[in-house]
Amino acid sequence: MEFTISNLSNVSENVAAARSRIQDTDFAQETADKYQISREEMDEFAINSLSKAQQAIENGDFNDEIAAVTITDRRGNSSIVDIDEQPGNARPDKIPKLKPAFQKDGSITAANSSSISDGASALLLQSEQSLQTSGSQAIAKIIQHSTHSRQPSEFTIAPIGAIQQLLQNVHWSIDDVDLFEINEAFAVVSLVAIKELNLDASKVNIYGGACALGHPIGSSGSRIIVTLVNALKRTGGKRGVAALCIGGGEATAVAIELS
Repeated sequence: MEFTISNLSNVSENVAAARSRIQDTDFAQETADKYQISREEMDEFAINSLSKAQQAIENGDFNDEIAAVTITDRRGNSSIVDIDEQPGNARPDKIPKLKPAFQKDGSITAANSSSISDGASALLLQSEQSLQTSGSQAIAKIIQHSTHSRQPSEFTIAPIGAIQQLLQNVHWSIDDVDLFEINEAFAVVSLVAIKELNLDASKVNIYGGACALGHPIGSSGSRIIVTLVNALKRTGGKRGVAALCIGGGEATAVAIELS
């Protein structure tokens, strides 16, 4: 398919049409209420995500997955951007004090949600035959992927079904997975998945997630896969699962194994 401004606009309109008039933030609030996830739990999760991201940046854990970009301002001055900016700008002490951003008496805030950030990422995929022909060495292998769909209002819990289906298909148990990356569109998304799947929280988003790094729409999926692969390499792990929710009620999950 050739992408043009015209058909990309149609894609955006179709995505918007799939959503209810109620915003995703309202759906996230409904999930928090239904699963009894408190404001304190979500704030603590967001602060922890920020702390992990800041520590990962300080340790250079993202170095192998970030391509530096040179920015030139209107005056012709150049600067190099080689780290994610958002974690350095955040004020964790203010997170518990923020007013609800979306509902007057709600518990979802700007801090325990992801921000829409600017970003790009890429993956290079090759078949086994192509690898043999080119002599290339694969970093990791996609074992399988799965999708799961629910009502648009339930997009926040759709990753649970996607992960369950994926593990069933590849015959892995939860304990067979060394690390998980579950996109933090809202803190409640990851918290509910951890709770319902009975995950070890120390294995989930070990370098922080979208609550800290931001959520570049259209790029987050490949970003969490790249982070997962590098995290597995750095920690000596072998198997990983990446999952994210999709506005409209869907979710997708991918099983990764290091080569």
